[in-house]
Amino acid sequence: MSLIVLEHVGLSFGDQTIFRDLDLRMASGDRIGLIGPNGSGKTTLLRLLIGEQSPDTGAVRKARGLRIGYLPQEIPETGGQPLLQFVLASVPGRPELDAEIADVEASLAESGGDPDAAMALAERAAELHERRAHFDTFFTEHEAMRILAGLGFETAERDRDLSELSGGWRMRAVLASLLFQRPDLLLLDEPTNHLDMPSVAWFAGFLSRYAGAFLLICHDREFLDEQIGRVVALEPEGARSHTGNHASYVRQRAEEEEILEARARNMGRKREKAERFIERFRAKASKASSVQSRVKMLEKLDPVESRQRRKVLRVTFPPTRRAGNEVLRAEGLGRSYGDHRVLAGVNLTVARGERIGIIGVNGAGKTTLLKILAGELEATDGSVARGYSVELGYYAQHHADTLQPDHTVLQAVSGQQTDLPTTRIRGLLGAFLFSGDDVDKRVRVLSGGEKARVALARLLVTPGNVMLMDEPTNHLDLDSSEALAEALSAYDGTLVFVSHNRSFVRRLATRIWDVAGGSVETYPGTLDEYMDSARARRDGRERAEANGEPAPAATEERGDGRGSRAEERERKRREAEERNLRSRTVGPLEKRAAELEARIAQIEAEQRERSALLEDPAVYQDPERRSALLTELQVAAAKLEELEARWLGVQEELEHS
Repeated sequence: MSLIVLEHVGLSFGDQTIFRDLDLRMASGDRIGLIGPNGSGKTTLLRLLIGEQSPDTGAVRKARGLRIGYLPQEIPETGGQPLLQFVLASVPGRPELDAEIADVEASLAESGGDPDAAMALAERAAELHERRAHFDTFFTEHEAMRILAGLGFETAERDRDLSELSGGWRMRAVLASLLFQRPDLLLLDEPTNHLDMPSVAWFAGFLSRYAGAFLLICHDREFLDEQIGRVVALEPEGARSHTGNHASYVRQRAEEEEILEARARNMGRKREKAERFIERFRAKASKASSVQSRVKMLEKLDPVESRQRRKVLRVTFPPTRRAGNEVLRAEGLGRSYGDHRVLAGVNLTVARGERIGIIGVNGAGKTTLLKILAGELEATDGSVARGYSVELGYYAQHHADTLQPDHTVLQAVSGQQTDLPTTRIRGLLGAFLFSGDDVDKRVRVLSGGEKARVALARLLVTPGNVMLMDEPTNHLDLDSSEALAEALSAYDGTLVFVSHNRSFVRRLATRIWDVAGGSVETYPGTLDEYMDSARARRDGRERAEANGEPAPAATEERGDGRGSRAEERERKRREAEERNLRSRTVGPLEKRAAELEARIAQIEAEQRERSALLEDPAVYQDPERRSALLTELQVAAAKLEELEARWLGVQEELEHS
């Protein structure tokens, strides 16, 4: 059964055409993924479906009584209502029913001595209570709490006012209310943006069992492919529909482009051959008929269909300066907000070249940890030390808060880098899909995806050799997320990032930090290896509980130093063996590297002092002093270059040790 049909829909905003002659049909049970670059009209299409936007031409037809649930990317302010009550009251008709019951019961209490009026009111109250019983049967408090728990809410939060929740948690509350209503059609615009990995996994299970239809916009390729059976792609040539998931659509699209390119090449050769014949024999009377036939053939040749390629991010991180072996070290790290302790006694190290993915439930402290490492937030306890020659780049989750609304795109990206040529900044912005007059747009008028691209472009101006990134794929479209992952896989520095995007983490992470309960569990492997290990531990605990045995101890290293006694003994034995090996082979190299680093740091400090002195006008009153300083500066620069070359040689020896 058709739920909603778009027929020959056209829509424009000023000079920009969003849709032209768009046809789309959604039926019961459809599981559709809506894809397309930022700005192609995905969110606008959702607004057409719910009636917030009217088409310029064509029609949007909906089945009678169709119930639609819509989750936008930006959630409006909500408050003044307890969480559980908000979810229960979200079912269409329930608030009106409760209000009418209250009115009827109030009238019944005031009916006085009129038995007929009292009887009529009592019958109406009984009818209304029967309808509410129907609601309570199909929309139970237990089901509401089950959905809230799946999305990460604690039971104790059932009476918490929505106004107390952050934007991300309000989004979860709205999503919970939509899932509780079980509408005929769900329209979901980036629903995983503010979910952590456990919530994404639960949500994936819910959607896989969902009986209604849904249309999903999502930048997580893995999540999208798991859920959908059909793709609607907003391409430059118009909307395309494909039966299958996103991966199969990409394959089909590539095959179509290859066929069209081959057809164009063949047609080009045929045209070129005919034109050469015409040019060669045009003046020969004996070939007149042959020439004429080829002229007619050229006139009949149909133009070859071609595909306009989508514009996608072309991100390339520049080479970075080589850092020391250990780029970051956190010791005894702790952070509290009042009486609430987020992190406690965390010890972590980051080696040069590592790609660390940080996972954990929302509120566990992932962003707090990253901010402390970036120097954006002070730790309550402990310290963070940066290694030799570390240059840090930081991408904030709420990147919009770091941009000045009145700045143009060009100003936002160039920032304090006044020495960089404008042509280079414009070239960088072009790679991030800002060209021509786009660079003069004010930040305040940009979409969420455009602001994300501005923040990424700003980071690329001076990315540093250690990058800390908090949810970098949020607000990026699917193609842009894939392009960013591709670029980061070729980045030659160190990467520490928070992400709920499983395909992104799987592609990049070579080590996992799982933040939970104030500590950080570290795992030296990929996300899949970590999940397999976690699953094995969970199964072991369940078997032990079923058999009445003590649960097996965890085997991973923990950032807070906890672990079983056997594990601790084994760890100490391994560490002793490693220390003995390093003392014989790597130890002397590390000592030499440390000595060189200290000498380099000393000379750099002396050079800064000399440069400061040369900026003093009084020095120029003493030519001998000025000449001596310049000589010292040149000699020290040569020495510095020699020491850095020796340090690089030692680092290469360490890598091959």
